[in-house]
Amino acid sequence: MSDDARTIRSRLDHPVVDADGHIVESIPVVVDYMRAVAGSTVADRFTASVPSFGSRRSRLLAAADHFDERAPGVFIPPWWTVAANPLDRATAFLPGLLHERLDEIGLDFTVLYTSVGLACFNHPDDEVRRGSCRAINTYLAEICQGLGDRLTPAAVIPAHTPEEAIDALEHAVVELGFKAAVVNCCVSRKDPAGRSWIDLLALDSPYDYDPMWQRFTDLGVAVTTHSPTMGLDLRQSSSRYMFNHIGTFAAGSEAVAKALVLGGVANRFRDLNFGFMECGVGWGVQLLFDLLGRWEKRGGAHINRLDPGAIDPAEWDRLLDLHGGERFADADLRASMLAQSDNPPPELDDFRDSGVIHPEDLVAFFDRFYFGCEADERTVGWAFDTATNPLGAVLRPVLGSDIGHWDVSDMTGVLVEARELVSEGRLDPEQFRAFTCDNPIRLHATMNPAFFEGTTVQRYARDLIGGDRGKQI
Repeated sequence: MSDDARTIRSRLDHPVVDADGHIVESIPVVVDYMRAVAGSTVADRFTASVPSFGSRRSRLLAAADHFDERAPGVFIPPWWTVAANPLDRATAFLPGLLHERLDEIGLDFTVLYTSVGLACFNHPDDEVRRGSCRAINTYLAEICQGLGDRLTPAAVIPAHTPEEAIDALEHAVVELGFKAAVVNCCVSRKDPAGRSWIDLLALDSPYDYDPMWQRFTDLGVAVTTHSPTMGLDLRQSSSRYMFNHIGTFAAGSEAVAKALVLGGVANRFRDLNFGFMECGVGWGVQLLFDLLGRWEKRGGAHINRLDPGAIDPAEWDRLLDLHGGERFADADLRASMLAQSDNPPPELDDFRDSGVIHPEDLVAFFDRFYFGCEADERTVGWAFDTATNPLGAVLRPVLGSDIGHWDVSDMTGVLVEARELVSEGRLDPEQFRAFTCDNPIRLHATMNPAFFEGTTVQRYARDLIGGDRGKQI
């Protein structure tokens, strides 16, 4: 018989810190908060616009209407997303109950992310988006009050404009006392012709988001993202929720991470940490390979090697004389072949804002990227594969339990599943410590050394961060 979570935790010489648990908000209560914070009109428009929160059998919720035949491209909303057993379902709604059960679950501390807020922070209606996010943050702050020794909520930050994001961030951190925040880094927009596109805030945006990144830095808050891509492009099944769900957070996270590097945000804001939640780390390893491989071929001065204007025309003609025959004898045809794909933009270097001069510069950005992995994520070991990863890089996976959602059938099984990574030989004990403790602490405490003050992991966090600083000196 396998050990339970409490037993496993008792044998560890380090805390277990959950970087991504979930609270499930009570929709009727949240709507009441919206009425109080933003007015009844906003609350009513929100309720009518989010089919994911419908129900077949509650008069307090919108009637579920997505069981009818759906049109292609109109994606099926999530359904049956909350824990199915009564104890875990109640725990997902009630942070006080979660607080009581953390020892049983095997967690010392957890950062709780919103559920409803993931629909709020990308709502197309400006009033609904801003009002609902402020209401959610007020709800989270109040329902988690007095529980800060073992858990803390992450504020919901809408970011359709940098001013909107800064206003929400300051309200959450300065007025409500939040220490963590999740920002929508995949903003849906439409161009003047009505075509939809996704703004990743860090690259090719119509807005300058540097003031937002700077405010995160000033307030000592890590930028964490939890942006789903269900309903976009290749995730628009009208009949299969799982088709839309697989890879939803990874796809959004990979796009954001690329934008942060190529758009120069990771370079300009060297003190800012970025957390990509509920997405795994396999894509992060692949992205590091992809970025480095492309920089070595097309970054900086490397791009000039591809300029067809540097080809010796005499050698070109000689080769076509030898191997082309009459079909390629025409001079204009040869010239067109030599000029094929000679259509460069004004600025040639796609890595021009990244600050990358040496391969090590690119790898260093990933020291500030943290990758949320659930307990059953079997690719975590790839992050530590120094024999394979570029320049022996070690990425930073963080345990994200996802407690509260359907992914976790039994909350007490999270640590049990995570520890199987060691028993199966996928992680050694020190890598397990990094995954379940040190990396989650570093994500937040290297930006805000007081993040874990007054918590059950205070002493460990102080020693860890103090040791990190000593190594840097």
